[in-house]
Amino acid sequence: MSNPVLVEVFRGQVVESRHRGAIAVVDGDGRTVFSLGDIERPVFPRSAIKAIQALPLVESGAADAFGFDNIDLAMACASHSGEPEHVARAASMLERAGLDSTALECGVHWPFDMPVSLALAKSGEEPTPLHNNCSGKHTGFLATCMHCGFEPKGYVALGSSVQEMVRETMQSVTGAPHAIDLCGTDGCSMPTFAIPLASLARGFARMATGNDLSPERAKAAKRLIEACMAEPFYVAGTKRACTTLMGMAPGRVFVKLGAEGVFAGAVPELGLGFAIKCDDGATRASETMVASLLSRLFAFEPELSAKFDRYSTREMKNWNKIPYGVLAPTEALAKAEIG
Repeated sequence: MSNPVLVEVFRGQVVESRHRGAIAVVDGDGRTVFSLGDIERPVFPRSAIKAIQALPLVESGAADAFGFDNIDLAMACASHSGEPEHVARAASMLERAGLDSTALECGVHWPFDMPVSLALAKSGEEPTPLHNNCSGKHTGFLATCMHCGFEPKGYVALGSSVQEMVRETMQSVTGAPHAIDLCGTDGCSMPTFAIPLASLARGFARMATGNDLSPERAKAAKRLIEACMAEPFYVAGTKRACTTLMGMAPGRVFVKLGAEGVFAGAVPELGLGFAIKCDDGATRASETMVASLLSRLFAFEPELSAKFDRYSTREMKNWNKIPYGVLAPTEALAKAEIG
């Protein structure tokens, strides 16, 4: 099955590029209420699944044992920009768990946002594991290890105590088998499992509604989703899509990107979870897809819908700031009716 073209890039009046993709929207009862493309094809959720991966941090009691608040929980679900606030918070979380940055096994990279990297270089400093966009997630795993008595060294390895706990959690929440033959290695060295897009959406519908989850897990899921919605800056960073989109509807929308054109999220008040995959992995296209989808989901609220719609259609400019075209959702997405 060939996925439909959901985003087009115009140069002048001519379509220069096209991006295909798939979208799944699922309600709390597990019913697919909207779909485009092949939603049963296995995809790697990558960082889009971090809120589900953070459930053991809360369920085990580690979050409370170390005094983690909403900002800390948002960091545990984050793909942050490595801004000073992110780095300081990750360091603080590690300290409260009795560790420091040397315990992190996520690797080192310069912050993804150019202004942040330039500021770091200008200060004469080098990036550390704390600047890694996944340092908050890894700190959450380390805190879980320390609280549960697991060996922290090697916590990223497939088969380690904390990774088995996380794998079982993801499998239970999404309803999809996390098979070893569909396992890869993520950018931060963690195992990542390919699952159907529909299952990813189902997992976030359950996170938003608590349906088919135990009371303890439903409470933990609600706490994590609400923490991310309350502290969107710590989920991503300045001018990042997740932060911006959640900021358009404070406390009403949860959005999380993953590498290679993935987005997942939920609209708790509607009891819906969603998942998106851009076939070619382009972030510019997946951001358009998720914003356009949110516009459709909030069609009953025209002013908010229009905000998301404006974000989904981006004017393109060259190096001299001269407009030359637009990036926009196709009619298949922009005119979709969901319900």
